[in-house]
Amino acid sequence: MKEVLEEINTFLLCETPEAWIGAALEQQDVLLIDHANCEKKAASTAMNLLYRYIDRDDLLKKMSQLAREELLHFEQVVNIMKERGVTYRHISSSRYASGLREHVRKGGMEELTDVLIIGALIEARSCERFAMLAPHLDDVLAKFYRSLLRSEGRHYQDYLTLARQYAGEDIQWRIDELRQAEKELIQTPDPEFRFHSGIPA
Repeated sequence: MKEVLEEINTFLLCETPEAWIGAALEQQDVLLIDHANCEKKAASTAMNLLYRYIDRDDLLKKMSQLAREELLHFEQVVNIMKERGVTYRHISSSRYASGLREHVRKGGMEELTDVLIIGALIEARSCERFAMLAPHLDDVLAKFYRSLLRSEGRHYQDYLTLARQYAGEDIQWRIDELRQAEKELIQTPDPEFRFHSGIPA
């Protein structure tokens, strides 16, 4: 797992800001609620790819596995919330995922490639944040977040492998463009704290 985290920290162009960690520790109820939402959205993204690209065997296998794991994580987060008396309620989405999706090229293989790269970025950032938060959390939540590192790291690798496989050409330039867009979202101020938000405004 150490090697995967090192790879992820190299892949991402910046670390999570200390100010975000401080906000997460102060708003653990929002952290858990938005974490649950993120797991649902990750499962939904995988399912959308399953329905849209039915002719790609490798994608079907990886996304089916990913969707099951993300829904299991969702259930686990909801159970932790229940144990802590945190009410699952509606909260607005962060600008992170939508900000990344603004860069997706429309149509054909370019769209699939971009969606897969963005999937890798989101999973990588999730993994990095779990690792950054764990040392500051209580034993139960720290253990849970550490338990997610392996699967989230594998999801990042699966998305990136599929993107390179289906592109049919060298896409490092495109990966670098989207990495830069991700960095800007993480390093610019956000008015609301969320699991993937930037620096607290």
